[in-house]
Amino acid sequence: MIIIGFGGSSVIKGEDGKYHMFASRWSKDVGFGNWVTNSEVVRAVADTPVGPYEFQEVVLPVRGPEFFDGMCTHNPRIVKYKDKYLLYHFGTTYDFDQPTKDNPKPDGYDWNKAWLNKRVGLAISDSIFGPWERVDKPVIEPRPGHWDATITSNPSPAVDPKTGKILLMYKSSVTPKPPLLLGVAMADSPKGEYKRLSEEPVFRFETPGNSHVDVEDPYIWWAGDRYEGVMKDRSGEICGEEGGGIHIWSKDGVKWNLFENVKAYSRDVLWDDGSTSHQNHFERPFVLVEDGNLRIYLPQLEMDLKLGSLKTLGIW
Repeated sequence: MIIIGFGGSSVIKGEDGKYHMFASRWSKDVGFGNWVTNSEVVRAVADTPVGPYEFQEVVLPVRGPEFFDGMCTHNPRIVKYKDKYLLYHFGTTYDFDQPTKDNPKPDGYDWNKAWLNKRVGLAISDSIFGPWERVDKPVIEPRPGHWDATITSNPSPAVDPKTGKILLMYKSSVTPKPPLLLGVAMADSPKGEYKRLSEEPVFRFETPGNSHVDVEDPYIWWAGDRYEGVMKDRSGEICGEEGGGIHIWSKDGVKWNLFENVKAYSRDVLWDDGSTSHQNHFERPFVLVEDGNLRIYLPQLEMDLKLGSLKTLGIW
């Protein structure tokens, strides 16, 4: 039995005019925590952005422990670059058997080792249907002794259609403990080189007495004259709600600002029938921009908005 996990979803309109969602899944039988060992990126398709989506195929399967993303792929982000589809993700590898229903903790099992091997990867295709060329080296590596010493993870690319440059935001940390930190790199073409634009993380919210004020799960896009983004406020001390979303913008991709109305979304959801429910988690938001409209994807929620009406709707 397969579940769609909190690996996020990423949707794009394909050359067939349909909407293709790339998402992460792993077997319910091995437990939720084994996303770090068992996740795989899959594709589903729908006639409209809100679905329903029908499973099509596994796009980035296991390909062997000798590859940096050979045992697990997760957190896909799909973008169009000229005539190519770029599928960013993170992957990991490890030196023990992949967990199974009958053996969820094989000999040598080490969750931390698998987590620390997370690296941002890239697959490229001329068609939404593949085949996908998986780049054999990480897009960007950790740097021992720096703020991004542990991992590279949670990629969020934004393509400037005027320059063709790709801005890539990614997550890392000094140690496996909080705070989680975000950096940016830029490339002139999909295979890079992805050059860091700053030696320091682009966000720092922690204080000397509280290292848990941080953010993760960014999604950024080019908004015509600047970059914008949404991301998760883990502690709630930025937007006022734990696990809520914050809205950000930047002219150069390095200096980021909080919007005055900083809260992008809430875990309290008002449904069509007038009822309200409080969601346990929102993870890795995704924004589909199409014909002047934005659609915000969260694991339990989709919202339709029009550019220029975000504040009046009271959501941003």
